[in-house]
Amino acid sequence: MTNSTSTSILRGMDNLFCNAVGLKINVESVVREIIDFMAMQPNRHYTIVVGTDSQLLPSKHADFVSAIVVHRVGNGGKYFWRGFELGMFHTLRDRIIKEVLLSLEVAHDLLTRLKEAGAAYQWDFEIHADVGEHGPTKALIQEVTGMVRAHRFEVKTKPGSYAATNVADRHV
Repeated sequence: MTNSTSTSILRGMDNLFCNAVGLKINVESVVREIIDFMAMQPNRHYTIVVGTDSQLLPSKHADFVSAIVVHRVGNGGKYFWRGFELGMFHTLRDRIIKEVLLSLEVAHDLLTRLKEAGAAYQWDFEIHADVGEHGPTKALIQEVTGMVRAHRFEVKTKPGSYAATNVADRHV
């Protein structure tokens, strides 16, 4: 999802993700590493997941981290993450909606790139949202899941949203 006033967060010179050990790589390298990881055991099933988490700063600006996780079902996985600071956020709802929009943008671009690169393995694709039945995000579950489903993605919420609530959260 890109609006007319911004460019894709996945494009541009500063468009770098970090791998699990902190090495910065571009999106093309992320795609190549995902495909190489799946090629190591091509008969396995994979789930590729995108999730975003954020933290409100004292200035009311927010730090966001988007994570891309490739899970070899039943046998490990690997992940990539990218952090950035965005403008002011006055409500939790605004921040959660921005998290989902960022995840959708990453997901659309990543899925397109994977298909263009010929990733012909068995994989599912999910968006993980940092909302759950307990706590202040409970009121946002229907809105957030509706947004994701409108983009034709599977959606997971807490406690099953590990890409947002564990992986991305680790780097916020």
